[in-house]
Order: sequence, then C-alpha cells, then structure tokens
Amino acid sequence: MSTDTNSTGDTTFDLVLVGGGNMGSALLAGMLDSGEFSARSIAVAEIDADRRAALAERFSRVTVVPAPPRCRAAVMAVKPAGVAEAVRAAVGAGAERVLSIAAGVRLDTLAGAAGAGVAVLRAMPNTPALIGRGTAAICGAEGVGEDDFEWAERILGAVGIVERLTESQFDLFTGLAGSGPAYVFLVAEALIDVAVEEGLDAVRAERIVRELLAGSSLLLAQEGDPVALRERVTSPGGTTAAGIAVLEEHDLRGTIAAAVRAAAARGRELG
Repeated sequence: MSTDTNSTGDTTFDLVLVGGGNMGSALLAGMLDSGEFSARSIAVAEIDADRRAALAERFSRVTVVPAPPRCRAAVMAVKPAGVAEAVRAAVGAGAERVLSIAAGVRLDTLAGAAGAGVAVLRAMPNTPALIGRGTAAICGAEGVGEDDFEWAERILGAVGIVERLTESQFDLFTGLAGSGPAYVFLVAEALIDVAVEEGLDAVRAERIVRELLAGSSLLLAQEGDPVALRERVTSPGGTTAAGIAVLEEHDLRGTIAAAVRAAAARGRELG
C-alpha cells in the first residue's frame, strides 16, 4: 500500500523504517522473509518519490509514505546528516524505541534528538547484510533494557548475526567487520590479477576466485576453526607451505592488523 500523503487513518504501526535505501530495503526484506514480522504492521517513510514508488512495487503489502506515520518504534536508515531530524520526526509520531543504523552517529546525539523516555539504540550492520549474511554491532543508551535489546536484535538478526558491544568498541568493529569486506575483495582482486598475469583469461580467473572465496568462507562457517583448516591444507614442504611462507615473510598478519587499526582510528576521527 502506497500513498503520497501522510494520511494513514487511525493506524498505529508497530514499526516505521525511516529510509528505504539499500540497507533499509535489505532490513525490510529480511524481516518479512523471517516470518516474525507482519507486513501490515510496518511502514516505510521515504522522502524520495521515485524510491517510494519502487518500494511500493517491491513490498506491495507494506505502507510506504513520505514521512513517519503514527508508530510505536522506528528504525533510522537514513544518511548520518539527516538522522537527528529523522529521530525527532519518529518520536513526534509516537515512537518509544529508536534504533539507528546511521554510520558514525553516536548515542548522545541520538538520545539528544529523541528526548526523555525513549529507548535509543545504535547499530552498525555491514554490507553482507544486503544478502542476509551481515554482522552487526549494537549498543544502547542509558535506560535501555533487555526487552529493547531483544527487539533490536530481532530486526538486525533478520539479515545476519548481532553482537552486543560497548560504544567504545564500535570503532574497532568498524575497522574489523565494517571495512572487512573490502579487505576480502582486495584479496580477490589480487588473486585475479596474478592469475591473469600468469596466463589465465579474466573470465575464468574471476570464476575460480569467486568460488575459492565462497567455498572457503562456507567451510569456515561450518567448521569454525581457521587455524585447524589452514593446517589441514598446508602439508609440510608442499605447495601451500611455500605460499604461506611468503605471506609470513611479508608480515601478512601485521599488515592486516595495521589496516584494522587504521580504519578504527579513522572511525574515531570521523565520529
């Protein structure tokens, strides 16, 4: 159901998703696919008319409107510059719980916009949430209770796993899991490049590397012990051992650690 006004009758929605961009849409799709959320109990507030039309077509049973309607809770999936205004609008529409996924916007800013009596939580999902395999960190402002955390975890859990952290740990999470997908993609680029340099055509190299990383990730997810998996594939004196020796010689571990710390430091500067 879509409308270009904010008239939703006497309906009070259990949840309003403010912002229907990539991450907002991924959250909505995950929630609906989980079976734990009713489409009729959710509204999406999206300011862009073209995006509203696309959302209404994709999520035909969800109410799509330009601004937050009456609601009990809200998720902020807008750009950081607009999150305080979005929080005020949602609270003005009745939200008693607010979960923000806006990058870098801290709890004190969110709580200041929400005012007294509103449970305020902050989360950071990473981009694999777009395919339902995300990792999110979550923290809460003063006064947030167990029920509030469980509510937020149900939402974020629809697109991946959720870890409760202190806000002081969020910058580390950013450097590790937020920026982490780019590190993996860079490894994929490097593997493809060397394969092409050594004579494979690009299409075949890309296919091999995609399946290499997808299969290895699935194996790690199933068995959960990277050390044991590495040792299993690394025979003494064999081909893998030769490759690992070069990586260790060039301090791969130290380089990765430096990258995570640099990204975390940048997060502190920005936030």
